[in-house]
Amino acid sequence: MKNILALLALAILSGCASVADAGRLAEVDIISGSTGQKLETWRHGGRLYVAGTPGERYAVRLANRSGGRLLAVLSVDGVNAVSGETAAAWQSGYVLGPWQSAEIRGWRKSLEDVAAFYFTALPDSYAARSGRPDNVGVIGVALFRERVEPRPLPHGALSKQAPAAAESSQDAAAGSRARQEAERLGTGHGERLDDPTRYTDFRRAGGAPAEVLTIHYDSRDNLMARGIIPGAPRHVHPQPFPGGFVPDPPRS
Repeated sequence: MKNILALLALAILSGCASVADAGRLAEVDIISGSTGQKLETWRHGGRLYVAGTPGERYAVRLANRSGGRLLAVLSVDGVNAVSGETAAAWQSGYVLGPWQSAEIRGWRKSLEDVAAFYFTALPDSYAARSGRPDNVGVIGVALFRERVEPRPLPHGALSKQAPAAAESSQDAAAGSRARQEAERLGTGHGERLDDPTRYTDFRRAGGAPAEVLTIHYDSRDNLMARGIIPGAPRHVHPQPFPGGFVPDPPRS
């Protein structure tokens, strides 16, 4: 599928992340590069998770659910997927037309190609290899509405001003790094893929995102061990003294 999004050319505004109801403006899915199917998701502790397979390529599918253009600033492992900067909501991103969808298959290298996203061990991830391992394992999309210039009103008409949304929240994204990093999944910088796009103009309606969508990921084994996949047993370490006496061996 060709990339039908356009790179942002204008309107770099500052602003902190503001989280709205997920999926109100857009949908975000993780697509398997081998099957083309959407990866299954699980909700746990208020977060959305997908299980990745080491070595498998994947894409981030964005779908605009609104009748206006949207700017989607894509962060993978805390890194902007267009510019390679440590991700912030005010940076460059992709523009989706009304009701438009597209698959982002990799790190943007030029207007013609990307370096494929693929699941890999944390030390091999692009974020870790570029000295930024702290936010590996999360994909985020900050969505901005487009500013529309008001049209002159006919004589006698009234202008109705909608109240501004005063939503703000900060993700308490600290967390201990107790587990060994090599066991966690990150996103690698893979082979070059043809993926042409172009620049376009976009003026943001405000300095803060109208919506932020977030998907966490790790290997299936790790998600099972953490109890995130329903019905999966938590990892139980063998016990040296489980109690009891020596039973007779089974008869042959």
